[in-house]
Parts: sequence; C-alpha cells; structure tokens
Amino acid sequence: MAKGMREIKRQVKSTQNMKQITKAMEMVAASKLRRSQEAAQAARPYAEKIQEVVSSIAAGSKGTKNPILVSREIKKTGYLVITSDRGLAGGYNANLLRKWMQTVRERHSSKDEYTVFVVGRKGRDFMKKRDIPVIGEVTGLSDSPIFADIKELASLAVNNYVDGKYDELYIVYNKFHNAISQEPVLNRLLPLDMGEGSVQTVNYEYEPSPEEVLDVLLPKYAETLIFSALLEAKASEFGAKMTAMGNATRNATEMIARYTLMYNRARQASITQEISEIVAGANAQS
Repeated sequence: MAKGMREIKRQVKSTQNMKQITKAMEMVAASKLRRSQEAAQAARPYAEKIQEVVSSIAAGSKGTKNPILVSREIKKTGYLVITSDRGLAGGYNANLLRKWMQTVRERHSSKDEYTVFVVGRKGRDFMKKRDIPVIGEVTGLSDSPIFADIKELASLAVNNYVDGKYDELYIVYNKFHNAISQEPVLNRLLPLDMGEGSVQTVNYEYEPSPEEVLDVLLPKYAETLIFSALLEAKASEFGAKMTAMGNATRNATEMIARYTLMYNRARQASITQEISEIVAGANAQS
C-alpha cells in the first residue's frame, strides 16, 4: 500500500509540474497572439490602398494583357501552403493539410498537374514524407515576420505564374476568426480578380503610362496578399496554441484532483488497516 501511495504522490507532483509549463505556454501564446493581431491590422491600410490604386488603373485600362489579370486554360496549378514550424497547436496544421490533400485528390490525377510552395517545417516535412515535390520553401520564421522574410518566395510564386509554369495559384492557410476559431481556407490568388463591377475609378495622373504602372504594381499587390495571409496565419497559430495549452492546463487540473482523491482513499485504507491490525493484536493478548 505504501508503494502505491508513493507512486500516486509522484504522479501528482509530475502533473503539477506539467500544469505549470502548459499555463506558462498559454500566457506566452496569448501575448504573441495580441502582437500578431496588431501586426495584421497595421499591414491592412497599405494592402487596401494598393488594391484601390490597382483596381482603379485596371478599370480604366480596358483590354490590358497583363498575365496576372488574364485567365487561361488550367493545365497546371500552384499551391502556396502556410503552416507552422512547431507543434503543440492542436489541429492547426493537421486540419489545414488534410483539407489541402482532399482538394488535391479531387482536382488532380497525378503529381505532374500541380506544384507546391511551403512555409513552415510542418508543411515541408509533410510533403517530404509523401514525396510531393516542393519548388520553394521558407522555414524558421520569427514570431513577428516581416515582408523581407517572405519576399523571395512570394516573388518566385508570382513570377512562375507570369512565366506560364502554372495557370493558377492558390494560397492555403488558416483564416483567423478569434482565439478559439481558425478556419483552413484555400483561396485563389492568381489570376487576380479585381471585382470591376464595384470599382470606383479615381482620376490619377501616371508617368510614364497607366499600363506600365500596372505592370509594376500587380506583382507587388499579389506579394502583399501573400504577406497578409502569412500574418493572419501567424495569428491563427498563436490562437490555436493558446487554446491547446489552455485545454492541457484544465486537463492537468482534473488529473491532479483525480490523483489526489485516489491518494486520500489509499491513505484512508492504510490507516484503517493499521487500526484493524492493532485491535486484532490487542484482542489476541487479552
């Protein structure tokens, strides 16, 4: 009985240590989540303004031949998949990759029909295990990424589309709703849909010409959309981590209560047995 009580006490201590770790990780994730949300909001005005300018030029330049705006026959598809570098984030990566794999199985019959760019070690390792060719990757991003971190990959993805290496580009990431809700989404990035029906044209003066300005701005706009998705994915990652660590902390609390109850019952049984043995010994001597 003593051995059983010592084991239970050891389990209680171990679970308490685990609870301290998960609680600390939950607080760290909450702090990083707030900073990620602020970063995403700070990048929004630039993205909105460049969209306004690009939409205005595109609406005023009828018949533009820029490949970023022109739809063509789909023979090959590009995917840019944004995952995390580390785990302990619940179903953050698993749900996203499962949705992407389901889409690939439905749309493609062979690996020659699509190509992949990956952000994050989890996505890279997932592709390697399944022998899926990755033509561009970025890993080891900081918790507060900047545009320079993703610029090379974003430029490669856009330029490959312009060069005709694939006919559409999708971006796959976790859309942030709130700290407990992240939705895996697969959005078409290229060709760009400027929504001409709702565009209000502004009378800008361009030098040298609207078409040449559009040729410069369109790739930058596409790269900006990729960076905005990365910032939103980061916020989703920290929201998922905060939720996962919160659940782990609550589970640890329940386990401690259960182990404590088991310890108290074992201790009570031990005391009862000792009393019974004392009484039996006293009766035997009388």
